[in-house]
Amino acid sequence: MNKKLTIALVAHDQRKADMVEWALFNAETLSQHTLVCTGTTGGLIKKAFHERGIEADIVCMNSGPWGGDAEIATMVVRHEINLAIFLIDDLNPQPHEADIQMLLRQCRIHNVPIACNRYSADLMITSSLWDNDSYVPTKPRYVKFNREQD
Repeated sequence: MNKKLTIALVAHDQRKADMVEWALFNAETLSQHTLVCTGTTGGLIKKAFHERGIEADIVCMNSGPWGGDAEIATMVVRHEINLAIFLIDDLNPQPHEADIQMLLRQCRIHNVPIACNRYSADLMITSSLWDNDSYVPTKPRYVKFNREQD
C-alpha cells in the first residue's frame, strides 16, 4: 500500500487480545500508517509492537468509557480517519453504548469503511482499492423513497 492512511483501532475488553493478535499479524502493513486507538487498546498494541521491535505511529485517545469512542467519531466527521477496525463485544453490555453507536453511525454516514470482525478487517486492510488513485468512493445518497411510484 503506497498511500499513508489513518486507521482507527478500537476493541472492547473481551476483544482486546483478539485486536492485539490481529495487529501483530498485520504489523508490516499497519506500521506504514498512523494508528489512532482508544487508550487501553492503543497501550496494548504499543507494548506488543515494542516487544517485537516494530516501529509504528500510534496515537492514543481516551479509553472508550472515558470518551475515546466519541473522540474517534469526531475524527471521522472531520474526515481524519480512512478506515476503522472496531472489535465489539456483542456478548456483554457496554456502559458507553451511546458512544459506540455514535462511532458506528458516523462511519456509515461519512462513508468510512468499518470492520467489526477480523475477517472483514483483513479484507479491508488488504484491498487493492487503497492504491488505486482513480478509485473515488461515491458519497452516500439519502433520497426519499416513494413506495407509491412505479
